[in-house]
Amino acid sequence: MGNKVKIDCEAPSSKRIPGRPRSERARQAILSSTLEFLERKENGFADLTIEYVAAKASVGKATVYRWWPTKAALVADAFAGSVTQKLHFPDTGSVCNDMSQQMHQLVKILRSRRGHIVSAILGAGQSDSTLISAFRERFLKPRRAEAYATLRRGMVRGELPENLDLDHVLDALYGPIYMRFLIRHDHLTPGFVDQQCELVLRGALPRGSGTATRSLGKASAGR
Repeated sequence: MGNKVKIDCEAPSSKRIPGRPRSERARQAILSSTLEFLERKENGFADLTIEYVAAKASVGKATVYRWWPTKAALVADAFAGSVTQKLHFPDTGSVCNDMSQQMHQLVKILRSRRGHIVSAILGAGQSDSTLISAFRERFLKPRRAEAYATLRRGMVRGELPENLDLDHVLDALYGPIYMRFLIRHDHLTPGFVDQQCELVLRGALPRGSGTATRSLGKASAGR
């Protein structure tokens, strides 16, 4: 009897190739196709279809739905992913500087082509609860969490009172920005952002907080 030869039935070429890189390329293609459509369409959300996105990204509809259960989730993620890096809050040692720098970046985005997407989301979101909910959860909520941390750093440094209502302050800071952006009764300018930031944060201080007030004043003068 001859020696038995063990045969390896799994040739090197048949080994399973991880699919993650290919999947990530498909995911990015879907997001890019969504952004491209929304930036050039005034009524972008209403006109956008999953069929269009899938065809443009060269994937099947099932691939789109694998990551995003609704068109609203896709749109919110596409926008959030395109601006997240630009909207991080810095840590300069001054709460006024930290907040105003991030607010300046937000205004730049609203005045760019990305602003058309925000307009479409906020407009369509008034009659589509899934869209406005997705925008809150996927874009606003993470930014809000960063803003809380920024304000708390100011509280630890003594620039802001410890009992500060963080939500009230953030609404006061950002509400006027969105109002000017949507109503367009006046311009969104760097000067407006600086004035708004200083007005709200100074107003949050209790009377007699001379040290903290001087700290905010120095931060404003240093910009």
